[in-house]
Amino acid sequence: MIDYDPHNWTDHFFDIKGSLVREIFVRVLFCGAIALVAVLVDAYGHPLTIPSTIHSLAGLALGLLLVFRTNASYDRFWEGRKAWGGIVNDTRNLVRAARPFLERDPGRLAELVEWTAAFPYAAMNHLRDQRGTGPNAPAYVRQAEQAQHVPLAVAAEISECLSQARRAGLMAEHSQVIVDSYTGLLVQYLGICERIHTTPLPFAYVVHLRRALVLYFGTLPFAIVDTFHVYTLPAVLLMAYTFLGIEEIGVEIEDPFGEDENDLPLEVFCGKIEANLRGLL
Repeated sequence: MIDYDPHNWTDHFFDIKGSLVREIFVRVLFCGAIALVAVLVDAYGHPLTIPSTIHSLAGLALGLLLVFRTNASYDRFWEGRKAWGGIVNDTRNLVRAARPFLERDPGRLAELVEWTAAFPYAAMNHLRDQRGTGPNAPAYVRQAEQAQHVPLAVAAEISECLSQARRAGLMAEHSQVIVDSYTGLLVQYLGICERIHTTPLPFAYVVHLRRALVLYFGTLPFAIVDTFHVYTLPAVLLMAYTFLGIEEIGVEIEDPFGEDENDLPLEVFCGKIEANLRGLL
């Protein structure tokens, strides 16, 4: 995710990185090429104009479709952010709650911290279809990377640490249940992220919207060239940049767990969690 000052326009107004200009550049140029053809045909006295009424009505419907697309994508982005906020909070709470019981056994407490710090890294890599438990994970933690579901294997080891502490007399059974409930919450938050990651927006909706955009901008120059003449080209370029940019924003943020400029800064979250937990030792 790009860090910026939302109150300052001049610092990022002309930025290319993260603005999706590169992603939509070819599409906007294609719309401009069609507009150029319409302008040339009109200039040589062979206008191919069509009534603009249909585009006025279709533009309203297309705008509503784009608003729904962006809102649906942002809901997924924000739900993913809330899930990772829960992972941040409950990893801290887990170690905080277990620390008074395990401080008599520093080695066991350190093991619990290692496994808990590994969970966010395992979750991040799992959501990116990768494997990993963090750059600082010890060898016994990295063995979990061979599991079929790495975050779940790490969560099981967290529960096993607490179970061993109970058997060693460091904590009562009801205390173990309370502390281990945070592990269940971690798995639950991961499930929310998996649901977002594995369930894209309905195919029919995305295809229909893109077909509508192609048809709209493929015919728009011929609907406005009789009015705008040579200014049809900049008008179409401006509208194509606006509409296609909104659609691409929806694509960019609907799965916010990747490594794009506008995705969630999962590496930052994982690093902060690890630093906080190690600070409790």
